[in-house]
Amino acid sequence: MTDVLRRGRASLAFSFFAQGVAFALLVTRIPAVQDRYGVSDALLPVFLAAVPVLAGVGSVTTERLVRRIPPSRLLRWSQPVVLLALLGVGAGDRMAGLAVALAAFGLAVGALDASMNMLGVSLQRAYGRSIMLSFHAVYSLGGILGASLAWAGAHWQLALWVSYLPVVAVLLPAALVGSRWYVDGEGVPASAEGDAAGAVVFRMLLPLCLVMTFAYIGDSTVSNWSAKYLQDVLGSSEQLATVPYAVYMVTTLLGRSIGDFGVRRFGAAAVVRAGTVVAAAGFAVVAAAPGAWVGMLGFTLLGLGLCVLVPQTFAAAGRLFPGASDAAVARLNVFNYVGFLVGSPLVGALGDAWSYRGAMLVPMALVLVTLVYARSFAAQPDRYGGGHERPRTADVGRGSNGL
Repeated sequence: MTDVLRRGRASLAFSFFAQGVAFALLVTRIPAVQDRYGVSDALLPVFLAAVPVLAGVGSVTTERLVRRIPPSRLLRWSQPVVLLALLGVGAGDRMAGLAVALAAFGLAVGALDASMNMLGVSLQRAYGRSIMLSFHAVYSLGGILGASLAWAGAHWQLALWVSYLPVVAVLLPAALVGSRWYVDGEGVPASAEGDAAGAVVFRMLLPLCLVMTFAYIGDSTVSNWSAKYLQDVLGSSEQLATVPYAVYMVTTLLGRSIGDFGVRRFGAAAVVRAGTVVAAAGFAVVAAAPGAWVGMLGFTLLGLGLCVLVPQTFAAAGRLFPGASDAAVARLNVFNYVGFLVGSPLVGALGDAWSYRGAMLVPMALVLVTLVYARSFAAQPDRYGGGHERPRTADVGRGSNGL
């Protein structure tokens, strides 16, 4: 494997890591943001929903921009905007400033997520073996670090800008330096299917879009409702109720760290099927749990199961459209935000109208739909990655363009 690919992989991994840190620092300090700006409980959901909506706009815009601009260049400049917008959220003191900072954060995150995964898919093609899960593993690692830093900031009652400034001061220059080694993939001749009209392409991509949506509904259920569920339904203490999400993040990291080996050994479709079954079992255990510790086991299973779905969905889109993988990834990325938007309100509404135990069965059923579409993850003989994995190769994408 050439040094170009190794440097490209390392620099892209750092980008995933930095994004994990930044996103965790924002979402875990929402109560502090609300207090700083005096955002009412009625207005807070509007601000929170605006971020994924604008991220979807950013992802769609990225699909158009990559026709003229390499994904590496979009990633190089969207990541600093995300970090500066995070600092803007912490440093402002007026509602209008918060709105501008969150709008910039949302739009840039959409471009960042799309371009990162575009580069990941093209690097995986160059490597000829599964590496996408490793990128998402370092994202999970960044999320754990970001959540830990947020906890420290809250524990020591630090102002938001005091918590955010050192992180941005370290990550921003490091990301800019690392961006010198991003690797854009060489174009692959598009198949007749890849050149089809937009409606036909979307119909082919639709199964993966559904899987992406359902995976993020499951993920948002854990991130938004695990603490409340453990405390209010399973009768845990307030301190213990904070543990399930941390356990979920750690098991996500572990699952993604070893997931690429599973894909190389058994194939992507088998890994996705296994992850789906484990995730569904996790939701079933959570719904039926007689107490907090059994509920904790369910959230552990959820982390191990859900963690493989999103990275493999991006990878499958790259295989499905080898001549238009950037466009496929950008469109697929939109459904990341759709799932995020739908998941939390869906479980909350069902919990209030019915029961929170019953509400956990709905994301379980949605995740199980992935089994119907598991064949979409299998490598096809006319696309790269036939069989399970091809031998290591020295294929080299073009280096990123200069600043």
